[in-house]
Amino acid sequence: MDYYETLGLGKGAGQEEIKKAYRKLALKYHPDRNQGNKKAEERFKQISEAYAVLSDPEKRKQYDTFGASGFQQRYSQEDIFRNTNINDILREFGINLGGGRTTFRAGPGGGGFFDDLFGVGGGMGGQQADFRQFRQGPQQPRMVRGNDLSLELPITLEEVLRGGEKTISLGRGGQADKVAVKIPPGIESGKKLRLAGKGGPSPMAGPPGDLLLLISVQPHPVFSREGDNLLTEKEIPLSSALLGTEVPVPTLEGRQLKVKVPPGMQPGGRLRLKGHGLPSGPRGPRGDLLVKINLRLPKKLTKEQKNLVEELAASGL
Repeated sequence: MDYYETLGLGKGAGQEEIKKAYRKLALKYHPDRNQGNKKAEERFKQISEAYAVLSDPEKRKQYDTFGASGFQQRYSQEDIFRNTNINDILREFGINLGGGRTTFRAGPGGGGFFDDLFGVGGGMGGQQADFRQFRQGPQQPRMVRGNDLSLELPITLEEVLRGGEKTISLGRGGQADKVAVKIPPGIESGKKLRLAGKGGPSPMAGPPGDLLLLISVQPHPVFSREGDNLLTEKEIPLSSALLGTEVPVPTLEGRQLKVKVPPGMQPGGRLRLKGHGLPSGPRGPRGDLLVKINLRLPKKLTKEQKNLVEELAASGL
């Protein structure tokens, strides 16, 4: 779903434009004005989700950076509506909240309008609510959704670089269920990917829960990660640090580059190869490859080397 298109806006829209567009569409598609119209109910859900994202600067930034697909993989429905407050707009419609509720903030234990409406958060214990329960009149039966399950998904730095697809096997009823998981480029440890309908079964014939895959980027023998940058280390002898040199540097793709070490290079100093790091999301630019220079000092000196070092010391070096 394109949130800008859903609200009829361009990507440069300001906050007042976003609020105005949502107010106009919510008034048009609100269920109280479209009783029995399932398409209007679905449309109201979509515009509310679009407003929840675009009205929040951080969520909007993430959406603009990663696109719809990448954003949905990083944000659950609960995350989308967390700390979203649209009281002022909805009060204009005289919405009957039922049960005397006054908050529309979604989040763990928060309850409220959106928790019930979208089946997120802790307010309804994970129940999926029907839109009609918010209208005046008898409430409709509610479907109980299965529990969400969590699983750690280890990936390599190469998979972070390229993205792509990874197949995992899930044990279900004594059988192995193979599922393809799309890995977005640039993903970090701790991020979650959501597989809809792959979680626990419903105890009351409702929809199953989701499977949340916790990303764990595995250590690499050559590179370590610093945000979107990669770091590798190279050792050079003292003479090369003093006089300058050129050293080969591998890349994560398997290429060999060369970097010039300037004369007088200090131990622990870093050199930068631009654009050879990790991508900052599916559409973002790549970070840099950082080369940390370490000194390789001999444990023992020959007699000739010792004499030369003593001469250098005598000269003030």
